[in-house]
Amino acid sequence: MQNDRHEHHDARLLAIDDSELIHQLLRGRLRNERIQIHAATNAADGLQLARVLLPDVILLDIDMPDRNGFDIIQDLKADPTTHDIPVIFFSSDANVDTKIRGFELGAVDFVTKPFEVAELKARVNSAIRLSRLVRMLAQRAQVDGLTGLWNRAYFDWRLGEEVAIAERHCNDLALIFCDLDRFKGVNDTYGHPFGDQVLERFGLLLAHGRKGDIACRYGGEEFGIILPETNAQEAANVAERLLVDLRSMTWRRDPGLAITASFGITDLRRVHPRTTAALVESADRALYAAKARGRNCVAVSDDPPQARLTA
Repeated sequence: MQNDRHEHHDARLLAIDDSELIHQLLRGRLRNERIQIHAATNAADGLQLARVLLPDVILLDIDMPDRNGFDIIQDLKADPTTHDIPVIFFSSDANVDTKIRGFELGAVDFVTKPFEVAELKARVNSAIRLSRLVRMLAQRAQVDGLTGLWNRAYFDWRLGEEVAIAERHCNDLALIFCDLDRFKGVNDTYGHPFGDQVLERFGLLLAHGRKGDIACRYGGEEFGIILPETNAQEAANVAERLLVDLRSMTWRRDPGLAITASFGITDLRRVHPRTTAALVESADRALYAAKARGRNCVAVSDDPPQARLTA
């Protein structure tokens, strides 16, 4: 699967505490752990760092001078970007009611100051394991089991995100739909296990495309590629290279077999309104046009491009 965070990187811990001494203690006590420690001394910086870093765990002080930890965790849990990051409250207040309130707001643990080093390490590492498990399960739910590409559910969500970003920043955005030609005949002639091999190899080809492009299995033998900051002509060049690479593949089962694909391309300037649904419909029409031309080719939407995106 492309664009994945590697699970063997050093864990990231974000400590949000107004005390510089606490940050120094954390760095000293956790220096032998495989943990990158990032520090924020106020709520605003802490929330911003959480969204940018996406840490594996957050240590959050309750008694902050600008906003207390209870307010901060509510902001973290309300933001889809940071909702699933485990939060450990970190406070000198050992009152039972305080702890209960923290757990009710979504904290996974509570560490009392002054802390025991061994206990802190154990609780932090437990939260990191939880964070990675949650991330792994979330990724598996969004990944196609055969090709390792993102699946249709992820495609639908990510395309919506990219359309919003393109509109907000006046960027180009292209979409490629591609379909393996006469794939049913391949399955009928050579069997479904061989058909799966074809899908796997084509998925691998897409996964090793340009950095920043998002390749997904849309369904069956159909695939979608989202290309941020790319117009239709640039996307057509990408598709042409993919078509050449696919044609050059050889198949041990039948060295004379040629697997080809049809590609339909559009971009955000060719659709009105500029929505995900309109973009998908335009790319789908272009794919149909490629098939109507005899397949094994690239077709760009004939919808006329509008003026460059403006704010």
